[in-house]
Amino acid sequence: MKFHSYNPSFHFVKAPMEFNKDTDRDTLQYCLGSTLYMPGTKDIKDKVVNKQLDVTSFVMCCEDAIKEEDLPVAEQNILSTMDYLADKIDAGVISCDDIPLIFVRVRNPEHFKSFAAKITARQANILTGFNFPKFNSRNALGVLQTLVEVNKRVGTLLYGMPILEGEECAFRESRNQELLLLRNILEPYKDLILNIRVGGTDMSSLFGVRRGINSSVYDIMPVRDALSDILNFFNRFNDYCVSAAVWEYFRVYKEDDINDVIKKDFHNALIKGQDIINPAIDGLLKEVLVDRANGFVGKTIIHPTHAKFVNAMFTVVEEEYNDAIQILNTSGGVIKSKGRGKMNEIGPHHRWAEKIVKRANVYGVIKNEDSIINLVLGHDE
Repeated sequence: MKFHSYNPSFHFVKAPMEFNKDTDRDTLQYCLGSTLYMPGTKDIKDKVVNKQLDVTSFVMCCEDAIKEEDLPVAEQNILSTMDYLADKIDAGVISCDDIPLIFVRVRNPEHFKSFAAKITARQANILTGFNFPKFNSRNALGVLQTLVEVNKRVGTLLYGMPILEGEECAFRESRNQELLLLRNILEPYKDLILNIRVGGTDMSSLFGVRRGINSSVYDIMPVRDALSDILNFFNRFNDYCVSAAVWEYFRVYKEDDINDVIKKDFHNALIKGQDIINPAIDGLLKEVLVDRANGFVGKTIIHPTHAKFVNAMFTVVEEEYNDAIQILNTSGGVIKSKGRGKMNEIGPHHRWAEKIVKRANVYGVIKNEDSIINLVLGHDE
C-alpha cells in the first residue's frame, strides 16, 4: 500500500513510502490514515481485489454498525473475506502489498474471545488486528490477554486498537483516574497496540449533543476536554499514535464546484474559515486541521470519498519538513529556520521533529498547503 496512489503523476518533494501489515510497528502506527468503518455484513472483497476501495485501512464492524441478530452473518462474511483474499494472493492475482490494513471491530470482550477462537492462521495473515469498543479499565486486561492468546495460536502479529469512548473517559470526576489506569494496564502490551482511537460520537451522546455540519467536535466543550486529556495521557513522548474522532457528514459536490477550488488560495481559505468546496467537506478539512495541530494522526471516516481529503491533510509541507530535518541534525541550542523567520529550538522541538519526519515518510512531502488541492484532484503539481 502507498498513500495517494490515485494520483501517480503528482510530483512530491519526498514521495510517500510503501507499507503493508508487516511494516514495523513504529512506522505502521502512522499508516492508518483515514480509516473507513463499514458494517461487518458488507461484501467488499471484490473491491479490494480490484483496488476500487481507495483506502489504505478499513474496519469491518460487528458492533454499532450492525444489528445484534446479524452478528453470525457478519462473522461469516468477515472470515470468508479473509479466505477469499488469501486465495487471490495464492493465485497471484494480488500481492500482500495490495491488501489494505484490515481490522475487525468486535462487539464486546466476550465476542472477541469467541470470534478470535474461530480465526485460522491463514485468515490471520490477511488481518491486521482488532478494534475494542468501550475499552475501559474493567475489561482491558481480559481483552489484552485474549489478544496475546490469539497471537500465540495463529503465529502471526495481530494488533489491538482500544477505543476510548465510555463514561469513564467522558465524565470529569472519573477521567484522570481512568486514563492513568488504562495507561498502566496497556504499558506491558504496548508492542501489540497499534493505535489509540477515540469515540467522539459516543462521548457526545452521553451529553445529549451532536456537532453540526458547520461546527467541529472541538466546539463541544465536554468532548473537547475529554479529547485533550486523552492526548495528555497517550500522546506524551510519541509513545502512541492517537487517531482523531469520526466526521459524521457525507460530502456531495458538483464538478464545477471542485474546478472553482483551483482558483482559490486553499491555505488562507482553510485558516480564515472561508468557503472551500461545500459545508460537508469544508467542515471535515477544518476539523482535520485542528486534529493535526493537536497531535492526532489519522481519522475515522464513514465514506470512502473522505479518504483522500484526510490523507492529503496529513502530508507534510516542505518548510516544516526542512525544519524537522534541521532540528534532528543539530546537536543543541537554537538555530534560525530557513523559512518564514522561525526559531528552531533543538531541545523543545525535538519530539515534534521526530513526528514530522515519520509523517513525511508515510504521507509524503508537498511544496505547500495549496498543493493539497492538486493532490486530491489528481492534478500534476
